[in-house]
Amino acid sequence: MTAPSTATHSPKLRPNDPCWCGSGRKYKRCHKVATDRVQPSALSPRRPVPDGIERPHYADRGGSSRRDEPPVKDADTIARMRRTGAAAAEILREAGDAVAPGVTTDDIDALVHEACLARGGYPSPLGYGHPAFPKSVCTSVNEVICHGIPDARPLRDGDIVNLDVTLFREGVHGDTNATFLVGTVDPESRRLVRTTRECLERGIDAVRPGRPLSDIGRAIETHAQSARLAVVRAFIGHGIGREFHTDVEVLHYYDPRASRVMEPGMTFTIEPMIAMGAWQHRVWEDGWTAVTIDGRRSAQFEHTVLVTDAGAEVLTVHPDGRWSGYPGD
Repeated sequence: MTAPSTATHSPKLRPNDPCWCGSGRKYKRCHKVATDRVQPSALSPRRPVPDGIERPHYADRGGSSRRDEPPVKDADTIARMRRTGAAAAEILREAGDAVAPGVTTDDIDALVHEACLARGGYPSPLGYGHPAFPKSVCTSVNEVICHGIPDARPLRDGDIVNLDVTLFREGVHGDTNATFLVGTVDPESRRLVRTTRECLERGIDAVRPGRPLSDIGRAIETHAQSARLAVVRAFIGHGIGREFHTDVEVLHYYDPRASRVMEPGMTFTIEPMIAMGAWQHRVWEDGWTAVTIDGRRSAQFEHTVLVTDAGAEVLTVHPDGRWSGYPGD
């Protein structure tokens, strides 16, 4: 049975009015969510990469990561990851600066693609996985949790969009993302984005050698729950280095079974995805785009980190030391 069309039931309703369906909820939390959901749009052709750019092994023949890379990196690998991570942060900042109403996510993909090439690097998402990801950056709008494919949909005033940038250069990957506000955004969405960034900060603060990875998930989940928000469970942080993803798994919620001990020299991502409503997800037919099952918004922030003798070093910090994303500092 199909719900009545909002075209006939709610043209004059304001977001805070009671929903026409009689649920007792505000319209903005009920049927307005369904009508505002992101829909797939047209894709442009895959963007070319010049022959002189070093490619990861999956770039031309498809596939994903080999997961047998040592979790603890040597000094040379770490130095290359610092340089690549800083360059990825620069690209993320440039992409975030381009976010505005009317800009398409494909426009942002073009910018990120060229920014990677200009730095002598390869956009890590391009050609990764099964099916092969067709674009150079993930752009996840509103209820899209992660892995959104850039397309012809223009960003709209009031949207939020996560930009997930990963750069392959000097034989290593640098992975980072942030959620950006599009124009004038409602207070609840601003709070979601701010809290998600705080969740990442709490997770980084929990990194300590000799402690289990579950400490990270505990810190993130505790902060999200204190704000009455939910941690998405299906997508997690991961080891990273020469491979895009290695077998280090970083849960963003507490699970005592995540008992692997952090060691100095380990590198991995922390990338909490926090939802306004249900934490469960579904995936579009494209095999990539993950959305919340209730259509409510989610946000994400990510850094690549190195475990040190004293805690964590962020490898994807911008050279000026400032974060990308809300609150715009």
